[in-house]
Parts: sequence; C-alpha cells; structure tokens
Amino acid sequence: MLSIRIICVGKLKERFYTDASNEYIKRLGGYCKPEIIEIPEHRLPSGEPATAQIETALEKEAVVIAEKLPPGAYTVALCIEGREMSSAGLSELLSECALTGDSRLCFMIGGSHGLHESIKEKADIKLSMSKMTFPHNLARVMLLEQLYRAFKIIEGGKYNK
Repeated sequence: MLSIRIICVGKLKERFYTDASNEYIKRLGGYCKPEIIEIPEHRLPSGEPATAQIETALEKEAVVIAEKLPPGAYTVALCIEGREMSSAGLSELLSECALTGDSRLCFMIGGSHGLHESIKEKADIKLSMSKMTFPHNLARVMLLEQLYRAFKIIEGGKYNK
C-alpha cells in the first residue's frame, strides 16, 4: 500500500476546509496511508513585505520541509510553474510509483508565498493544479480530492466521471 505524506505550510483555520480535508483523508484510507504534516508559516510583517523578507521566510520554511521529507520518497512540489496534469495522469503517476517500488510519495504545498526554490529543485516533479491562483488551504483540499479521484480511476470506479 502506498504511503502518501502531504507537507503543508500553514494550518487550516476555516472549518469548511478542515471538514473537506478530513473527509478526503478518511476516503483515502482505503487506498493508501495518508498523512498530513503541517508546519508553521513564517510570519511576515504586516503590509507589503520586502522581497528579502519573503525569501528569508521561504528559506526557513524550506529547512523544516526538508526535515519532514521521508527518506527515499518520490517527491512532488506543488507550484504554479509546475507541469499541469489531468486526473488520469495523476492516477498513472500513482500507478507508476507503485509498480516501480516507490511506495512512499510526498507532496509539498507552500504557504501564501509558495515554496522556496531549493525545495522545488529537490522535487522529483513539479506539479501545477492550474494556471489559476488558489489559496494554499484550498490547494490542500483539491490535492486530497484529486488523489482520491486518481485511486478511483485506478480501481475503475465511477467517481471520476
């Protein structure tokens, strides 16, 4: 059974995100071992932070993300410049990982300013949810839903229609 860790910068605060996330984690339990790791988002000064302040925050978050990466895991960085993939494409990626012995996958979702470049460079693949911009909390729910959909595609279920 695949083990899927999702490292998220920031905590879910709104109940509707938490409820949706918990529902998909429950559903995923029949297909994989899902795990969510939340790390704190580095606080920036109010107003418009300077580019250097953002870079420093991303660097600090990157250190913690790197510490949480499971050894030998296939890593996926969610970032806007990543490759777009269909739901069927994600199911193929999961199947490929299972067939090649990559039993551990790790998805990384940055905070409101994304992921540090060092984390993106370490990733086996950069994945974009869309060319549109979404709140990082919604991205977590969307990823969980897409993982569930991918497993349903693999099993031939009707959910993906």
